Amino acid sequence: MSAEASTLAMFDGELLPLEAVRLPLPNRGLQFNDGFFETLICAGGRVKWLPDHAARLQRAAAALHLDLPASLSTPAALGATLTRFAAASGVAGPVRLRLQLWRGGGGLYAPPTANAHWLLTAAPFTPHDALIAQASFATGIRTQFSPLSFCKGPYALHYVLAAQERQARGLDELLLLDAHGHVAEAVAAAVFWLKNGVLYTPSLESGCVAGIRRAHLLRVARAHGLPCQEGLFAAAELLTAEAAFTANVAGIRAVAQIESVLFAADHPLLADLRRWEAV
Repeated sequence: MSAEASTLAMFDGELLPLEAVRLPLPNRGLQFNDGFFETLICAGGRVKWLPDHAARLQRAAAALHLDLPASLSTPAALGATLTRFAAASGVAGPVRLRLQLWRGGGGLYAPPTANAHWLLTAAPFTPHDALIAQASFATGIRTQFSPLSFCKGPYALHYVLAAQERQARGLDELLLLDAHGHVAEAVAAAVFWLKNGVLYTPSLESGCVAGIRRAHLLRVARAHGLPCQEGLFAAAELLTAEAAFTANVAGIRAVAQIESVLFAADHPLLADLRRWEAV
């Protein structure tokens, strides 16, 4: 088993060496970004949060009017496909999988088919839960709510630009706002905060991605009686929080500072959330 990215891929159900993958042309994924992707973690022979991934996959396919291949169309089929590839990938330990889907065929904007191609790749998974020492609000890009903003891929260029701004400003994290100044998300993670015993997170109407870890944390918090509030919140409201953190499939990261405001990185409710979801 290897600690490097896998040299294998699965293309439309066929296991191939990466260098043998030949993407068909014309390619609507390249031409029009006519598709989406999922990032998943497979550990111990199981895919974490599989029902959530399957639900978002099905919702994204429906939104784009794509037919899912049978091997991806149900939670059971998706799980079997992913675990089979993870086992064959040669990656040691937990595996980070990327599943990319795009519409087949050519044409101009009006698509000629609902059939989808798909590609699976694998790399080692390393949890990412380090403290975010300094975060700030984005100035160069805003999120936009749409029928597709919940899934990953259609608005990928927004996050490329946000990551460039984060790097240019020397920040550990950048927080995106929507067009009306409401908090939306981080560059590649959901954002949460704690205040007066309540867990807050932006609603999907902010244009944020419907994050898998976001959904899981809200379920866990509610199951343990922690009040949760999803909504449209001004940046100033986040700055009054006791603690703030980001969450995605790679980990939960406490935020020490946003702009000039300090937060409690060791907040007891954040410790509770970490403990509850680890069960």
